[in-house]
Amino acid sequence: MKTYFRLLSFAKPIEKFAIPYVIATTLAIFFNTFNFALLSPLLTTLFPTPEITQSIGAVTKPASFFDFLGKFREYVAYAKDNYGEMGTLKIVCAVIFVSVLLSNVFRYISQRYMEDLRVHTLLNLRKKVFNNVMNLHVGYFNNERKGDIISKVASDVQVVQFTVTNTLQVVFKEPLQLIFYIVLLLSISVKLTLFSLLVIPISGYIISKIVKRLKKQATSAHESFAKMIGFLDEALGGIKIIKAFNATERVKNKFNEENIFYSNLNRKMARRQQSASPVSQSLGVLVVVSIVLYGGSLIILKDENALNPTDFIAYIAAFSQVMQPVKALTDSFSGIHSGIAAGERVLDLIDTKPELTNAVDAKSLNLFEKELAFEGVSFNYGDKQILKNINFIIKKGTTVALVGPSGGGKSTLMDLIPRFHDPLSGALKIDGHDYRYLTVESIRAQMGTVNQESILFNDTIFNNIAFGKPEATVEEVMNAAKIANAHEFIMATDDEYQTFVGDRGNKLSGGQKQRICIARAVLTNPPIMLLDEATSALDTESEKLVQEALNNLMQNRTSIIIAHRLSTIQHADSIVVIDKGEVIETGSHSELMLRNGLYKRLIEMQAFND
Repeated sequence: MKTYFRLLSFAKPIEKFAIPYVIATTLAIFFNTFNFALLSPLLTTLFPTPEITQSIGAVTKPASFFDFLGKFREYVAYAKDNYGEMGTLKIVCAVIFVSVLLSNVFRYISQRYMEDLRVHTLLNLRKKVFNNVMNLHVGYFNNERKGDIISKVASDVQVVQFTVTNTLQVVFKEPLQLIFYIVLLLSISVKLTLFSLLVIPISGYIISKIVKRLKKQATSAHESFAKMIGFLDEALGGIKIIKAFNATERVKNKFNEENIFYSNLNRKMARRQQSASPVSQSLGVLVVVSIVLYGGSLIILKDENALNPTDFIAYIAAFSQVMQPVKALTDSFSGIHSGIAAGERVLDLIDTKPELTNAVDAKSLNLFEKELAFEGVSFNYGDKQILKNINFIIKKGTTVALVGPSGGGKSTLMDLIPRFHDPLSGALKIDGHDYRYLTVESIRAQMGTVNQESILFNDTIFNNIAFGKPEATVEEVMNAAKIANAHEFIMATDDEYQTFVGDRGNKLSGGQKQRICIARAVLTNPPIMLLDEATSALDTESEKLVQEALNNLMQNRTSIIIAHRLSTIQHADSIVVIDKGEVIETGSHSELMLRNGLYKRLIEMQAFND
């Protein structure tokens, strides 16, 4: 129940919806029950007998606190005496029509408020989940399957929304409806009602046994669905590789195996849930048959304690409705396990805290004026050490290249500069300020990034360039594109700057995508540029255009470059050689060549390969 009430907290302010819902539902239930209370007077009017007429005429007050029908009988007797049987029939029919109309009007109003509550809860829950995912540190996404996250944000939240609000609706409405029916039944016959209510606890016990294992199965089903979403995402992202290696059948089989497992789980869950309703209905029918047998025998044998026939028919009709709220309650409790299981997965994502947060007294960095310094920086991924005691300084206005063998720690070091991670030990300082005492946002505002992978969004070229500066004018975007050598090819597209680039920019070539990414970095005009092997995946012609764009981008800026082709960074002010997480050499190209160290070997190896 703790999980349920926490999920319910996302419905706040719940009173805005709950109070009108409670009022409307109560009135709808009252008039719905009133409809069955009118059944006995209607039958009495249609099928009068001397015995019934005599008993009605003898009624002067309700027999008990619950005997609401007494008042109806009094009025029917009065109406017959004053308006005749036809007039009485018209009055009873008019009252029934008004009662049914009011019951449905209030039911509609209550459903509207519940739907508003459902949508409001979904909005708050999905917003909270997505916001928390966006706040998580970059390292979190390296350890999680994207499909699992998508499943939680999309599918699990939907399951939670319907389960929580439906249960809230059922928990208030159905017990109240059950109470109204029981009061009506007691007003007709206390003895029959006490006998018939035995079905409710018996039904509840049997249903609880049926649905006992549903929560565990529901958890497995949600996890299996997340795996399928993950398979789908990977298959769509790697479709070219899958087809190139003739792995289509293998991938289809992998997905199908998980699909079969998920389907079998759902089948088992559905069987358990569906068995709850027939069991409760069967028990209800058994009790109704018993009541008909017992009550009917009293009438046939002319027992003095027997109900008159019209009251007995009204009683049977009312009791037949008792099982509807009982059924709704059992169905709700059999379905809530799925919602709680999904809710625990969603709350687990909400409770995941970002490892990087601003310190309480963090200051904002407004300008980059002097230098960026690594002071004894070490970093681990789990138990594996990636960087060891890194020390070097990047002066403002200089170009620094990071080179070394693959897996040496260059990309990890680059990720520390915009504070995607914090070092295990040591400190990064910008203008003498420790990163830990500056806001993450102000640090990143001083930096622009161009990655090896050209990351574009399924939007227009204009919006992709203006991503870091959404208020940019058309002229500013065009100037940035010109600096990035992108303006010419953009103008050649069908809709120029309003051309959609497709999913992940798949309508553009690699060089075109990279130049749009460079234009995006140019537009924000940051003092520090981070270039992570920005030309490594390009052909020679594209590389030339992109390299020109990068040269334009780096003018009058501090640039940190991870170089794949060492010929492109020979004019860097400083080259930092990193191997196995340590700085091996530092210096200019000419200085490092004279040392005959790792840098020179890398240059010679690349020259030989070319």
